[in-house]
Amino acid sequence: MSQPYYETMYILRPDIPEEEVETHITKYRDLVTEAGAEVLDCQMRGKRRLAYTIAKHKEGIYVQLAHNGDGQQVAALEKAMRLSEDVIRYLTVKQDGPLPAPRTGPAPQAASDEAALQTSAS
Repeated sequence: MSQPYYETMYILRPDIPEEEVETHITKYRDLVTEAGAEVLDCQMRGKRRLAYTIAKHKEGIYVQLAHNGDGQQVAALEKAMRLSEDVIRYLTVKQDGPLPAPRTGPAPQAASDEAALQTSAS
């Protein structure tokens, strides 16, 4: 049986420097691999406005971490995030399967619209 897939989204304080953000990303990625899991993808989503105030912050730095393993890494990862003062919120969700690969290039509808415009212009 294959190992389940997990996606962890966490929000860092907006006032920490860029180098420290990279340090946190590396720290949590290494923590997952040390627990015997595999990191599939890690994306820094950037600074965004929060829907509501969390710990007196109106903005946060979003980071998304996709990983798969036996589930032991989730407890270790969430414990480390809970103890960190720089993580203001985190959530881990079990996925049904691997995340789809990001699409590159224009959407199919946009390509057909562009072809229709070129045909009508001729």
